[in-house]
Amino acid sequence: MPFVVGVDSSTTACKVQVRDLETGIVGASGRAPHSSVTPPKSEQDPRDWEAAFGAAYAQAAPATAPVAIAFAAQQHGLVVTGADGDPLRPAKLWNDTESAPDTEELLAALPGGAAGWAAACGSALVPSFTITKLRWLHRCEPGVLQRAAAVLLPHDWLSSRLTGRRTSDRGDASGTGYWSPREERYRHDLLELVAADIEWETMLPEVLAPDATAGQWSATGALVAPGTGDNMAAALGLGLRPGDLVLSFGTSGTAYPVSSQPVEDPTGTVAGFADATGRYLPLVCTMNATRVTDAVARLLGAGPDRFDRIALEAPPGAGGLVLVPHLDGERTPNRPDATGTLHGLRTDVTPALLARAAVEGVVCNLLSGAQALGDLDGRVFLLGGAARSAAYRRVVADLTGRPVVVPSETELVAAGAAVQAAAVCLGRDFSEVSEAWGLGHGDFVEPDHRVDGAAIRCAYAKAARAEP
Repeated sequence: MPFVVGVDSSTTACKVQVRDLETGIVGASGRAPHSSVTPPKSEQDPRDWEAAFGAAYAQAAPATAPVAIAFAAQQHGLVVTGADGDPLRPAKLWNDTESAPDTEELLAALPGGAAGWAAACGSALVPSFTITKLRWLHRCEPGVLQRAAAVLLPHDWLSSRLTGRRTSDRGDASGTGYWSPREERYRHDLLELVAADIEWETMLPEVLAPDATAGQWSATGALVAPGTGDNMAAALGLGLRPGDLVLSFGTSGTAYPVSSQPVEDPTGTVAGFADATGRYLPLVCTMNATRVTDAVARLLGAGPDRFDRIALEAPPGAGGLVLVPHLDGERTPNRPDATGTLHGLRTDVTPALLARAAVEGVVCNLLSGAQALGDLDGRVFLLGGAARSAAYRRVVADLTGRPVVVPSETELVAAGAAVQAAAVCLGRDFSEVSEAWGLGHGDFVEPDHRVDGAAIRCAYAKAARAEP
């Protein structure tokens, strides 16, 4: 039977899914790790991503060639290559905050500051965006930028290794800070604020239409779909509808719906991204998510299951203990130099209270930003590694006060990439494929209506405001 391949090249690992073209049934999968990274300097060698893809694909061991493949990858990363397509230096990742001073310079360089940037490219700049990393490169390693023949995103580079072409898609391109979702084009004038003596037009990949093809995989003849960013791929895997809200807790935290209109938020809370279908994906992102609870679990000497148990032993609100989880700086709110703080610490503190405060702090941090997305009355999805955590499930349901869907499919980014590959191959609508494959369904977690989620979120907001 014909099959497609969906690839999720995330910050931590490459995951490959082999799915039946018509039914979406997973026939095989593979996984290979990426090197660990820690802000403020967060870099990876793109060749390691390629090697990890090769290892994960070999684990899946398909007996025949796929009919189509698509890459979804971590957003915002900066890959600069020479004319031969090889990277000139390690890629700067989304959570690298060394470009914080460059961000301030770029904000000041455009009339209107943050509002000017939001109008120009859909988002007010924060250090995560690719253009700030380009400005860092121009300041710190100008010789590398002068030798560069291409400026690519992680998924762009991986696709190019299969096709020999430099292509991107509107979803991932919308996170660069130099592609406008409203105008559907690159803003070379913004890149000239980085450096006026660079021929940017020759260095940027072609942004493909959602139903276009990037080319063929030279080794197998498989069609290569446009690919996209990781959050856009997860939306494809869910068959996200207007009014739905996704809360994803992994290395980072993200909250997003889909929208028929572009969003431009001058405060910088909401990134006005495009999605992979022709719509838009306004998104709130926090840098600190499950790494925070992993760190607290490590302090407590607890594995994941025990950490969940002790967190759920504590009462909602953690007895007044509040953890503001900005351990590695933060993107939302924009505090690149912040560290975490504990409020309400007393002598009666217990491991359970600290564990509960860690989970609640991570969830409250993301929900605080998600308020800027407006009132959404559709489904609430819980994604990411936290979706496997009983403590996260309970806290998210109680703090939102709404039923939460935990999808049965745990690798939604890879699944969404496979949906894109199948839809482009078959000439079908993306939602038609995801529905036919049974994606977007799962377990419901009902909230405990005795819990005053609003009071817990209010206590968190007060503690976060007190942060220096």
